[in-house]
Amino acid sequence: MSDRLTTAAANSSQKNGRRPHAFSTFICLIALLGTCVALFAQAGRRPESNSTGGVLVNVIAKRADNSSRQITSKQLSVYDNGVEQAIRNFTPDPAPARIVLLVDNSLTIRADVEKLEHAAREFAYEIYEGDKLLIVGYDEQAEIVADWTDDAKAIDSSLKLFRKKGQPHLFDAVTAVIDEALRATPGQKRVIVVISDGLDRGSKTSFEKILSELQSQDITVYAVQAQDRTRGAIRRDVPKPKQVIDKLVEGTGGVIFSIDEPAVAAKTICDELKKNRYVLSYLPSNAPLGEARNLLIVGDEGITVRSKTVQPPN
Repeated sequence: MSDRLTTAAANSSQKNGRRPHAFSTFICLIALLGTCVALFAQAGRRPESNSTGGVLVNVIAKRADNSSRQITSKQLSVYDNGVEQAIRNFTPDPAPARIVLLVDNSLTIRADVEKLEHAAREFAYEIYEGDKLLIVGYDEQAEIVADWTDDAKAIDSSLKLFRKKGQPHLFDAVTAVIDEALRATPGQKRVIVVISDGLDRGSKTSFEKILSELQSQDITVYAVQAQDRTRGAIRRDVPKPKQVIDKLVEGTGGVIFSIDEPAVAAKTICDELKKNRYVLSYLPSNAPLGEARNLLIVGDEGITVRSKTVQPPN
């Protein structure tokens, strides 16, 4: 059993004197990019440099009028470190999504258990065919509440395992989810929905490290945001909760929603992953070896585009 990502059911068994079942994790070797960019785009592969230095980036692109007309590469511009790049391919990605709901169930979060359950439950009824949900609750430990599934009834019953206790080790929980739930599936559309106010208190992992890793893996973070329990208080060496949420979401191409509108959050996120997700490829014209670069993708008038804001080193 991993010491970072356990099952809530297993912990419950321990408390009752029963031996918990081990939670098996499978870490696969990340597949190298092939030479055919179009095939990888259709599979929703995460950004990776290939033998010629090409890069793939996951993009959310929408028309302001919400029409379903497909957006083309001619309507976008890509800037790598401020230099405009030639787009090689831009392909819709309707592939199934792997969505992790990462729920703060620490003692002091300003949301009761019922509200946390409600926020998570909405996703069970909004995901599309082929999508899978993994629900993880965290305080000092990250625990699996519902393993990968699309069974709404099973998800609904598992949410009763939520309970409020302990301190929120958000950064450690994100690291556990990346390493033990998402890293093994680089060819999937991968998303983390953080249901929290963004407070971290006691993690061994730094905020900068998790943000960099999310961008490197091209994992998109959305937030269903609770009220800031610190009321904006200054914190030494750690970003304020609101800053954490803002930077995670903006840096990976996600969106922030209020915990008071979980139905809106679930529908919007699931809809845009299915209908508005694209994979873009470009060949950096001047990419310094070993250096991260600022990435900016913009659309023509009437088109909004979101993606991660940093391209990790080659």
